[in-house]
Amino acid sequence: MKKLGTLILGVSLFAATLSGAYPTRAEAASSVQILLDGYPLSFSGEPLVVKGTTMVPFRSISEALGIEVTWNQAQKTITAIKGAGDNSVQVVLTLNNQEAIVNNSSVKLAVAPISQNGTTLIPLSFFSQQFGAKVGWNQASRTVSIISPPKKMYTLGFYAISSFSDINTVPDFSAISYGWSRIDENGKFTTKGNVFQIPSAAGDITPEVLINDAAQADTIPYLMVYSSDVKGELTKIIEDQTYREQAIADMVQAAADYNFQGIMLDFEGLGLTTDKELTRSSFNAFVKQLATATKAANLKLSLALHPLNSSYKGYDYKTLGQLADELVIMAYNYEGGSSKKPEPVDKVNEAVTLALKETDKSKLILGLNMDNEDENSVNTLIGLAKRYDLKGIAIWRLGIVNKNEWNSIYNTVEFKS
Repeated sequence: MKKLGTLILGVSLFAATLSGAYPTRAEAASSVQILLDGYPLSFSGEPLVVKGTTMVPFRSISEALGIEVTWNQAQKTITAIKGAGDNSVQVVLTLNNQEAIVNNSSVKLAVAPISQNGTTLIPLSFFSQQFGAKVGWNQASRTVSIISPPKKMYTLGFYAISSFSDINTVPDFSAISYGWSRIDENGKFTTKGNVFQIPSAAGDITPEVLINDAAQADTIPYLMVYSSDVKGELTKIIEDQTYREQAIADMVQAAADYNFQGIMLDFEGLGLTTDKELTRSSFNAFVKQLATATKAANLKLSLALHPLNSSYKGYDYKTLGQLADELVIMAYNYEGGSSKKPEPVDKVNEAVTLALKETDKSKLILGLNMDNEDENSVNTLIGLAKRYDLKGIAIWRLGIVNKNEWNSIYNTVEFKS
């Protein structure tokens, strides 16, 4: 067996719900659109209609759904595997054979896999049933809708001063970033700001208790350090060695004092009006120094970054991805911070693909701004994280997610608990 190389697999949609006469020969069906989790999925070949069944290239779907595919040239068989152990699904298909083997059991296909101009095509309805995807067909728009099955992912939640209403969700997350500190206008680290501050105790509920409870639930507690460059305070701290060293020392000390297990750096607004190359170089130097300090203190380091298709050009994803444990792509607020509209998916998709050119997918986390998203749009964005096999998702923030949105998220993501 060898990994599938240039051969492109394909899938077909059973068009049993279509009305009217079906063509009896293969003909082009390029007007058919494929949506995966609500966003178009590109294919390298033209769709076909064969005996009333819409056939489309499959390689993109298999990759998007995390299915491992191998091709046996001698036997003309395709083996698709997802999962491991008792929960694994193995499907073996043979060209021009209407019998498939699913976990050693024979299953009848409506249409046998075929080869068309070097492309192998198999039935999508059959595929979806075996691997848990849901498939729908809209006759009016000639659109195939595929909803991917729930996927276990790394999940990061942002916790603010007003997030306590969602405290019960903390044990579900892989990590929680507590927004309790910042760099002030003078370039000094503080936990006593107006918004980003260590909260006061409420009876037996103290900051230390919240952090300890998260850790006890195997949820990594991060200290988030926020800053913006509105008055140049961020530029000051990353370019001045004295400010830099003091801020890093204070961050690491605060993380140790409160038993955090990592630091989340959320430095926003870099590279809008400053020299882009100098800003990127200075921020890289800052993060490199911070990475050395966090490693020595046995702390993880996470960075929340503006996307590469934003107006802020001070972020070198390639270098930062090598220094930090993970990068959160803040792919939001494309239409302004007060728009309250779901983010344009094309822009989010572009942000992810640009990041993937610079940083390994295992370090990338897609940020979701729940101020703007709703129960439907959030699944489309999560679908992008699943499609590109990113490390996971980050939810900004706890305390503003409504019941329907939580239900939607839990239906498409398998949390650690």
